Amino acid sequence: MNSLRTSLLRLTVIVFAVVPALPGCAKRSENAAADAAPAMHQHHPPHGGTPVVLGDEQFHLELVRDAAAGTLSGYVLDDEMEEFVRIAAPSLVLDVRLGGKTQRLVLSPVADLATGETVGNTSLYQGQADWLRTEGHFDATLEPVTIQGSAFGPTPFNFPSGNDRN
Repeated sequence: MNSLRTSLLRLTVIVFAVVPALPGCAKRSENAAADAAPAMHQHHPPHGGTPVVLGDEQFHLELVRDAAAGTLSGYVLDDEMEEFVRIAAPSLVLDVRLGGKTQRLVLSPVADLATGETVGNTSLYQGQADWLRTEGHFDATLEPVTIQGSAFGPTPFNFPSGNDRN
């Protein structure tokens, strides 16, 4: 009986010593999680294309290459790459460096009856060049463009990496 009493007493001491420590352990692990580096801010292009950041992430241009057609489409998007942004630009101009030479690729506005977008009020621009059929990697600079009253550029980037360093 004495040994049972001693065992119960030891068990009680252990329980009282361990239980108060548990919330502290949980709290420390919560603090450790809070002290960890924040998750990296990332944007996800809706068409799986190349993100080009404009300004201090006020807007984005998503570039999508169609090798078979030899085209490059540019979608003007908001700061989170979630909403299309219509602009009035007559074109988007890319100065592309290939083989030591610079070539100009002009993306023209595309109207879309389904969305009501028109030339002069669209978020989609598209250009064609035969070299787009074979060249999937290049460096380029987007010439200055005005979006919602603010000018952006010139903006250098790499295709298909983009210029978003976050």
